[in-house]
Order: sequence, then structure tokens, then C-alpha cells
Amino acid sequence: MISPSQAYLSRLSACLGSLDCDAIDHAVELVRQAWLDGRQIITLGNGGSAMTALHFMTDWNKMVHANTGKPFRGRTLLDNIGLISAYANDMSYADVFAEQIKNVAVKGDLVIAISGSGNSENVIRAIDAANEIGCVTLGLCGFDGGRLKERAKHTLWVAANDMQLCEDAHAVFGHIVMKRLCYPEHLGLEPAMSAA
Repeated sequence: MISPSQAYLSRLSACLGSLDCDAIDHAVELVRQAWLDGRQIITLGNGGSAMTALHFMTDWNKMVHANTGKPFRGRTLLDNIGLISAYANDMSYADVFAEQIKNVAVKGDLVIAISGSGNSENVIRAIDAANEIGCVTLGLCGFDGGRLKERAKHTLWVAANDMQLCEDAHAVFGHIVMKRLCYPEHLGLEPAMSAA
């Protein structure tokens, strides 16, 4: 009889094996290019995706600068609970990210929106606001991709009908980005800044 951990890991392995590596590499390159160009890289999401957005910024902000000496202008729209609650109370929870985008993003910045379902209203409004400004938008989604797959200029879609598998795959993307920017030689690549 298969154990619960074997069952989950088997499903995760199948999910990761089904991912489009070209789409992953394209999304990684969006982050790399924004970093090389000195643009802001902004992340957002709800629930588990909020923690993924925070995790990205923890890894990328610390490790990229520490390993290359080049500043990484990363920020997340999740780390100021006072601001989030002010927008939620005074406007609506659906606007907590869009209003921050309007305030901090400029044309050419990279906005990474994460939503397992692809249908979180506050994520969709943030993507719409970012697109209006002229930002590069990347949507990380799962299930059928939802509205995020349609609205973001670029998408990394995990075609799995399981929130935890989608979140696992999104976390893996964050680690691939860090490896690409910090330790490209571990991936058999030239140093990340060589093409700058």
C-alpha cells in the first residue's frame, strides 16, 4: 500500500514533470532582465500565494545582491499590514494591491502576480493597473489559469487542479530565479551578468 507521502510526492513529481520549461525559462528571463535594467520587481498574492510572493523577495533581495554586488530592487505589496488594512477599510479588499501599484510602479517595472486559481479579484485589479501604467506583467497561476492567464502579458501556468501542487511549483520557480541570478554556473550557464 502506498503511503500518504509517496502519493503526494508522486503527484508532485508528475506535476513538475508536466511544466513547460520554455515558459519557465522565459519567466526567469523576465526577472533577470528587469534586474539588469535596474527596474523594480514587485510581487503580490493572497494566502499561500502571499507567502510565496514574500519568499521570492526574501531570497532574491538578499541573495542576488550578496552574490553579484548588483542591487536588486525587489519589493512585495504584502509587508505593510497597516497600508493593506487602510486600503481594505477605506476602499475595499479588492483594491489593496491595485492602489499600491498606482503609487509605486512605473512604466517598465516587472509586476509578478501570483494566484493559484487565477481569479482573485485584488490580483486581477493589480494586473490591470500595472498594464495600464506600462509595466511588464507576469502571472503565476494554476487550475485553468483563470482571468490572470488572460490579463497578464506573460504567464507561468501550472495546469494542475490542486492548490498545493500549484503553490509548490510556484515556489520552485522562485528558486530557479535565484539560482539563475546568483549561481548560473550551477545550471551550466555563463554568469548571470555577462549579457548585460
